[in-house]
Amino acid sequence: MAKKPSIPKGTRDFNPEEVAKRNYIFNTIRQNFERFGFQPIETPSFENSETLMGKYGEEGDRLIFKILNSGDFLSKADQQALNAKDFTKITSSISEKALRYDLTVPFARYVVQHQNEIEFPFKRYQIQPVWRADRPQKGRFREFFQCDADVVGSQSLWQEVEFVQLYDAVFTALKLEGVTIKINNRKILSGIAEVIGAQDKLIDFTVALDKLDKIGEEKVKEEMLGKGIPQSGIDKLQPLFSLSGSFESQIEQLKSILSTSEEGKMGIEELEFIDKAISELQLQTANLQLDVTLARGLNYYTGAIFEVSAPKGVEMGSIGGGGRYDDLTGIFGLKDVSGVGISFGLDRIYLVLEALNLFPETITNTVKALFINFGEAEAMASMKAVKELRSNGINAELFPDHKKTIKQFNYANKRNIPNVVLVGESELQSQTFTLKNMASGEQQSVNLQTLVRLLGDA
Repeated sequence: MAKKPSIPKGTRDFNPEEVAKRNYIFNTIRQNFERFGFQPIETPSFENSETLMGKYGEEGDRLIFKILNSGDFLSKADQQALNAKDFTKITSSISEKALRYDLTVPFARYVVQHQNEIEFPFKRYQIQPVWRADRPQKGRFREFFQCDADVVGSQSLWQEVEFVQLYDAVFTALKLEGVTIKINNRKILSGIAEVIGAQDKLIDFTVALDKLDKIGEEKVKEEMLGKGIPQSGIDKLQPLFSLSGSFESQIEQLKSILSTSEEGKMGIEELEFIDKAISELQLQTANLQLDVTLARGLNYYTGAIFEVSAPKGVEMGSIGGGGRYDDLTGIFGLKDVSGVGISFGLDRIYLVLEALNLFPETITNTVKALFINFGEAEAMASMKAVKELRSNGINAELFPDHKKTIKQFNYANKRNIPNVVLVGESELQSQTFTLKNMASGEQQSVNLQTLVRLLGDA
């Protein structure tokens, strides 16, 4: 008995309806990327191992899928490492390539490799799958798509302003109104750490601060004390725990807290610029909110930090994020190339649109009409009409087999095809078509020109 087929853990099959919905999101994001001047690039699914390894920290390196060398790879393996069961050394001797872990490092490699062909500032977008040897769980997969847009070669804050507008444009186009674009600045966090005398504990400080909404003020203070942050420093943070109000009022409160930190004041100036620009340009449906607890990507972000949350009432993690980095390409030897980028969380956006019933009903109705097969002569006449419809950009098809009419109608219903076209003996003689609407049951006799017009308008 044949073994039942399966797919690897952490991967998914997508049915036609799911693919159509995913493509709706992809196309909406792609259209807006291009409207904002971003150019598409693609990089290989796998890179040389040396390109990826050591770029994501020890944990990231463990999650990179390695590809075994072709042929008799064991004959070229490090025999000493093999005998000693030294995993690290064995891996480097039997695997020279790996599946990409994200789109950012391959993009950095691309910029350095093609720097003489690129016009800076370079605005690129990429929509491609990535792979991570993570433990599969709900909402976390080993294969998933990333949708990234970045600008490299410009330090202008107008780029950050553009990215806020880009988020707003995409979510407005998806009818996902009321998302919150949270923004912070790495310089603000560094400034606060400086003020409280914890510059060497920036990560510990921000990790604790990030939990303010979840565990409350007292628990955050306890965690900071436990990490070695002095009580005197925590006392200076008191105004931060009650930070509230509009973007502008929070900025004013931050000015008081960070009055002795030059770096902190620079962060405030950058946030003020972005806020004033957005206030004047105005967003369509999104909200821009200052969140001083936002601390994602501290290992590489150097300026603005973005995170997008779903509308109120929808329980979901972030559906987008990004930030400013000052030395993305430095890992490959090209120093001082500043950049800023954002990404969209496709799978979470999909779940939010599904939960709010925001996918257009017409997404999955890719075929406008099914021609019923009454026999060879009728099928040929139908195929001629199908050819004409397709040449006019209308999706149509003929049921391939001469089966009972009820079975063909059931097929149209199960595929949600909105119209059927009947070409029987009488239609052949009169050179007409009977067009039936599957929802209303209404049918009419039309010529080919009218059929093209009606289905084109449908």
